[in-house]
Formats: sequence, structure tokens, C-alpha cells
Amino acid sequence: MWRFVLPGIAMIGVTFAFARFSFGLFLPPISETLKLTESNAGFVGSTAYAAYCLALLTSSYFIQKWGQFRVVQFAGLSAIIGLLGIAFSPNFYLLACSTFIAGLGSGWASPAYAQVATESFKKKDQDRGNTWMNSGTSFGLVVISPIALLFTDQWRLAFILFAVIALAVTIWNMRVLPSKRPDSVPTEKPKSFSFVKQAKFLLAASFIMGVSSSIFWTFSRSYLTTVHEMSEGESVLFWVVMGLAGIIGGAAGGLIKKTGLAPSYRLTLLMMMLGIAGITIPNSVSIYSSAVLFGAAYILMTGIFIVWASRIFPNLPSMGVSLSFLFLGLGQSFGSFVAGGTIQAVSYPFSFLLFAVIGLAGLFVRVKRSH
Repeated sequence: MWRFVLPGIAMIGVTFAFARFSFGLFLPPISETLKLTESNAGFVGSTAYAAYCLALLTSSYFIQKWGQFRVVQFAGLSAIIGLLGIAFSPNFYLLACSTFIAGLGSGWASPAYAQVATESFKKKDQDRGNTWMNSGTSFGLVVISPIALLFTDQWRLAFILFAVIALAVTIWNMRVLPSKRPDSVPTEKPKSFSFVKQAKFLLAASFIMGVSSSIFWTFSRSYLTTVHEMSEGESVLFWVVMGLAGIIGGAAGGLIKKTGLAPSYRLTLLMMMLGIAGITIPNSVSIYSSAVLFGAAYILMTGIFIVWASRIFPNLPSMGVSLSFLFLGLGQSFGSFVAGGTIQAVSYPFSFLLFAVIGLAGLFVRVKRSH
């Protein structure tokens, strides 16, 4: 199992932390260099989420056509190209195009690795393997945070370094994963939109979490430096803490096994909303506690969604993961755009509290006992 899990963790880290979420970490210096407004920043953030959604729409087709191992390679290549594009962006327009390309990889990587887990791991290892690979985002955050501290004023060099690491991880995956299309690639195709109806509660939960979490990923560091007047080092430490806490997310499979899917989902959602609201309290303990709560809860929740999706579509888990993460991405794209507008029109504290309240709507989503 670990032969695939370790490069999987690395690829998820590259495609999510490096290619998607690093934009929020470097937002202050990027905005200063390229003269971005809050609305501009919100739009650029939303392009990455939009690309994520597009990639998820195509992931199941690509997996069935070329196999999950080839799709993992596509994910790595999009991250490399997008990160280099961000590094050399001279203006808002090329930056938006580059974040779009970078965002594609995360939409291809998760469904592909969910399929790898189903076909390459023993049944008893599948939930654990899925959730550990999903925790790659947190490992990635831990790597990029000190780089952000060292290269705060040279953010272009940081993104070039990210691209080099992405290249190394892609080569690692190409050497470990089989190059040939596996004979066992699933061929079943859902009829009509019955699969959406089948997963309606999962999709509702995914969309709500996407909306509420988007503001934290895109604007948390800007909040810390603008409202709380934290130093560059303090704001980067916040992201390190968030990444380290997220590694706990690798335990999602064990949590579900012990408490059940529904209790795990509701407890994790409450943790996340407390994290989003906690950043508004002007106290160091509350601020860093919000990093711990959000970091752990986000990775736990996405791990819960992967397991939930795999139980709905046991023969084609990539379909379930694609659908769940598609609605998560749609929520994040919409939320990031709206958050930029509300921050500019009202304030940071109001917007973060608003998005925390929106997230509580997820408590009313039904989780079937069979799941």
C-alpha cells in the first residue's frame, strides 16, 4: 500500500497546497507587486477553483479512457506549467490564466488516486489509504510555509521552486506507477443523472463546505496582516500550524471506523466553523487555535467525503470523489468571488463570521446510516 501512498501524498501536496492554496499564502506580496484589489484577488482565487471543477468533470472520462496512472501524470504536468506561469506573470490577466492551469491538477489527482486505492489496495486498507493520501495537502502546507517566510519579497522565486518540486514529484510518480493502462479500468457508466440523485446529500454537504472554507484559504493571511497587523513571520507561522494540524486528517479513516460517518461529519463541520470564526478574535491564542481547528477539520472533512463517496459508488469511486469535489470546488469558486466583494464592501470580520454561519447549514444535511 505505502508504495503508492507515499508518492500519492506528495502529488496531492503538490496539486493542492502548491498549485492551489499557495496563492492565498502569497497574496499580500503578489497583490502589492501586481496592484491587485480585493475583488481582483477574489477573481484570481476563483479561477483556480473553476479549473478544479472543470478537471473534476473530465476526470472520470479520462480515467476510463487512459487509466488512473496516466491521469496522475496529467495532474503533475498542469501543476508544473501553472506554477511557472504564476512565477512569470507580469499582470492580472496572465496570473488568472496561470492559476487556472495550476488548478486543473487537483481536480484530476484526487479521483485518480481514489481509483488507485480501490484497485491496488486490500479492502481493509482502502479507507486508511485514501485518507492518508488526502492528507498530502497538509504536508504540502508545511513545506510551502517556511518557503513563504524565506521568499516573502521574492515570491516569483518561490513559485519557480514550487515548480521544480512539482517536477520531481511527477517524475517520482511516473517511476512508481505503471505506465500502461490497467486492464481493470472500470467501464461502467452511470445512466442519466441518477448518480447525482444517489449522492445528493453528499453533494449538498460538499457545496456548503466549499463556500464556507473558501474565505479562509484565500484571505486568512491577508486578514492577519491587514486587521490583526501581524508580521510576515507570524502570519506564515499561522499557515505552518494549520498544515501541521491538518496531518491529523490522515486519521479520518480511523475516526469514521470508530464513531461512524454521520457523527464524524457533524463534529468535523463544527470544528471548521469554529476555526473560521475564531480568527476574528484579536487574541493570539484564539488566532492560532483557529489555524489548528481549520487545518485539522478541512483535511478530516475531505477525507470523510472520499470515504462517503466510495461507499456510494463502490465500483467506481473516482465518480463519487469527482462529484463530491466538483461541488466542493463550485462552492469554493462562488465563495471566493463573493468573499472578495463582501470584504471590500463591508469588512474582514463581518465576512469571516458570515461564512462561518453559512457553513453551519451543513449540520442539517442528512447522512444515511447505510453510509
